[in-house]
Amino acid sequence: MANVEGRNPVNELLKGNRKVKEILLQRDIRGEIINKIKEKSKKNNILIREVSKKHLDNIAESYSHQGVIAKAEEITLVSPEDIVEYAQSQNEPPFIIILDQVQDPHNFGSIIRSAHSAGAHGLIFQKRRAASITPAVLKASAGASEHLLLSQVTNINYTIEKLKELGVWITGTDLDTEKYYDDVDYKGSTAVVIGNEGSGLRRLVKDNCDFLVKIPIKGRVDSLNASVAAGVIFYEVVRQRK
Repeated sequence: MANVEGRNPVNELLKGNRKVKEILLQRDIRGEIINKIKEKSKKNNILIREVSKKHLDNIAESYSHQGVIAKAEEITLVSPEDIVEYAQSQNEPPFIIILDQVQDPHNFGSIIRSAHSAGAHGLIFQKRRAASITPAVLKASAGASEHLLLSQVTNINYTIEKLKELGVWITGTDLDTEKYYDDVDYKGSTAVVIGNEGSGLRRLVKDNCDFLVKIPIKGRVDSLNASVAAGVIFYEVVRQRK
């Protein structure tokens, strides 16, 4: 079983398909979302236990449980091919996010949230040297992780090659390219690759991309936070596809 921590993540969990064993609520906690959690739990015959704040503090794995922790089955991960098939089943060109060794849980969760909001069909992340699905990531995603297909792979470059074989064009982010993020046509089958917070994309990943793009920077700091940069590019995809 896995912890899902925080009001919005638990509320979204109850809208999804994961099996929930029980929900732990801090005694005397109040709020609109808490009421929704109680109503949905009752409707689905999910056990609610009221416990002390200290108990929640002791078992919480994220930075803030907000008085609620759910015990649920692990998120079901899918293959990259499953993401492509899902997009095709919606009669839409695939829009996929690939993370190349993104390590900060908050960035990971924020990118999941932005990807879902922008209508991405799924997100692919690496098994090693990268953030994994943890309560902190789920909390940062504000529940979006319950509604976005997630795929964990061993080799990003192999995955990119497979996606290319399926007709997906790969766009990576790089500070040293001359092409801007809005110079690429994202209306067809598209995957956007976001690199590590400090070092960006690895060399072989760059070489495997069909396009490398950058976001114009006006200030003295020469790069954006990974999740912020991701959001800018995701919404260019939205703009072109609307």
